[in-house]
Amino acid sequence: MQMKGEKYSMEETIDLREYFAIIKKRFWVISLITIIAIVVSAGISFFVLKPVYQANSTLIVNTEKNEETQMITGDQFSVTQKLAVTYGEIIKSRAVINPVIKNLNLDETYDELVEKITISPVKDTQIISINVQDTNREKARDIVNEIPKVFTKEAKRITKANSVEVIDKAILPKEPVKPNKKMNIAIAAVLGLMIGLFVVCLIEYLDNKIKTPQDVEKQLGLPILGVIPNEAIER
Repeated sequence: MQMKGEKYSMEETIDLREYFAIIKKRFWVISLITIIAIVVSAGISFFVLKPVYQANSTLIVNTEKNEETQMITGDQFSVTQKLAVTYGEIIKSRAVINPVIKNLNLDETYDELVEKITISPVKDTQIISINVQDTNREKARDIVNEIPKVFTKEAKRITKANSVEVIDKAILPKEPVKPNKKMNIAIAAVLGLMIGLFVVCLIEYLDNKIKTPQDVEKQLGLPILGVIPNEAIER
């Protein structure tokens, strides 16, 4: 049992050495593919993709107090939280978005604008977060600030319920949120490395030429009786 284990360990070591030898022999292929991937990714990130800015604002759904106790009950707070989710859907309705487009004279359709808007009710609170992404940072800010103006009127008209107030108005974003150039380049480098390794392994797998005495034993299963050295004979 011990002899078999030692033999298996030696074969495994030899295989690993072969793999490292293959990688070393064709390392230039891996390096070339990785460099190409990095250059392409950097070119797209810096010169093709437009920077996208994000502006955000937060709203709070007011909770009506009990007229007798002037306190907020647990049921009222729960209802207000659910109402915040409902308001989130109303914000993305045509009744709100179309007036926003009209007020700001936007050259966009409802479907185009609603794709840029993200509404997120903050968990276990009465707060609604509004995010807008656009390649124009002033435009993103103006849209976020215009939505609450239109929505406040529509919310009262549609639900005839609690009022909504702005907590934080959107400010002009300074840095773009997309594309993440460093992340794109890092991902491209990893993908390039993986593709390079795959290509090298594929080339080696398709190469059936017998180059060494070990290849004779491995591929043909024949024992080696002798080796003729490839040396120049001086005359």
